[in-house]
Amino acid sequence: MIYTLHKKQNLPISINQAWDFLSDPRNLKTITPDYMGFHILSGADKPMFAGQIIQYIVTPVLGIKTKWVTEITHVIDKHYFVDEQRFGPYALWYHKHFIKEIEGGVEMEDIIDYKLPFGFLGSLIHPILVKPKLEEIFNYRTQKLEALFGKY
Repeated sequence: MIYTLHKKQNLPISINQAWDFLSDPRNLKTITPDYMGFHILSGADKPMFAGQIIQYIVTPVLGIKTKWVTEITHVIDKHYFVDEQRFGPYALWYHKHFIKEIEGGVEMEDIIDYKLPFGFLGSLIHPILVKPKLEEIFNYRTQKLEALFGKY
């Protein structure tokens, strides 16, 4: 089964500020909970471009370190970008990031289509572990971005 997580957030900043922050892979650490042990191994030393491969270590549950490799597959400057998992914990991870100007700021939208490994077992752990963990991570991001840039 393919699941979808959909989040929107408005911030009182310019499209340039939003794009500069969101399109810099190094800022992912800033908006990821500390307990996840997020650490970039390689690929974040250049501005975002289609074809960019970023490798990092993350510790999502039970202290188990996981290597995750993503590719930035689509980029339209100041509009959207897509990252796809090439290696990691999901059978599928396709994350679309959209930003658009609105009155007084920007609207950011994340749409993540994902599939768990392990077939039926993956479906069983989704509502108990995976979905709540993803909600927690994206709620943290919302709070962190508001702390950095203010509430809309």
